[in-house]
Amino acid sequence: MTATIRDVARLAGVAVSTVSLVVNNKGRVSKKTEAKVKQAVEQLDYHPQRSARGLVTQRSGNFGFILSTDHFSQAEPFYTKIFLGTEFEARSFDYYILLTTIDKHFNADRAPRFLLERNVDGVILVGTVPHKIVDYIAMRDLPIVLVDYDLPDTKHSAVLIDNVGGIRAIVHHLIKLGHCRFAFIGGDMKHPGMSQRFNAFQQTLADAGLCVDNDCVAAEEEMSGIETGYTLMQKLLPHHNKFTAVVAANDAMAVGAVRACQGNGFHVPNDFSITGFDDVESAQNLHPALTTVHVPKEKMGAIALRQLVDMIKNTAEYGTKITIPVRLIIRESSNQPRS
Repeated sequence: MTATIRDVARLAGVAVSTVSLVVNNKGRVSKKTEAKVKQAVEQLDYHPQRSARGLVTQRSGNFGFILSTDHFSQAEPFYTKIFLGTEFEARSFDYYILLTTIDKHFNADRAPRFLLERNVDGVILVGTVPHKIVDYIAMRDLPIVLVDYDLPDTKHSAVLIDNVGGIRAIVHHLIKLGHCRFAFIGGDMKHPGMSQRFNAFQQTLADAGLCVDNDCVAAEEEMSGIETGYTLMQKLLPHHNKFTAVVAANDAMAVGAVRACQGNGFHVPNDFSITGFDDVESAQNLHPALTTVHVPKEKMGAIALRQLVDMIKNTAEYGTKITIPVRLIIRESSNQPRS
């Protein structure tokens, strides 16, 4: 039979209200009494019901995790790794994570159920999300943390990637190998992170006294997956004499670019060096293995979760922006340029 709070109180020899204070970390209980209660909890294997706890703490014990359907359906598990980071970190704070996806054309009539039912204490929004849903959540006075996305003119907290530093490291690596003719492949260019990567690419080349030919830039506004990389590389290949290195805005597009090259009789890295960004599993398993920028995805999720917890506890300010460092991973897909 499942133990109740009354069973714990009876075993510990204290009032039910005292057990509630200990279980909910409300303090105002002596260490001796707290120890007795915790011993009784462990002995009876007592687990307080969420609904009962909510009556005391005025909290649901849940956080929402929202991303667009497009991101969730992509083959590359970039945002899945971020979700896992939040899930594992949530256990340390006794929170549950409620995952849902939304359409890019958000309508308040189809808001996630946990928002309609006010069943979350805060929300993590990941990747490109409609601004309407950000406003919808903010109007309900729920703390928000954006991950891999930012709204600079708002006071929403965010966990961001060092896109500029990562691209600079990639381009400097290729220049050291001897490359001076570059191409760029980008997708989902409406995403601020992707546009940051392209701007950093151009600026790093300019700082080195180099520039990129217009024929050597292929970009797509919406998608950024393997098929996008394949299609964009096909557009670049007629101009193959104008570049020896291809910088792709993420690993998925880099994988597509490598496949396009191989399918058209070109060799990577002998004909072209190709680099990515994110360091997902397919980058490691590709042949040749992909030179890329490692993004600590699980860490980003964990930091976002801790931000929400601190905001609820009033130990962190709203609007805090945290930029996560990245590091260059050199593998087989980059080499000295062809003569």
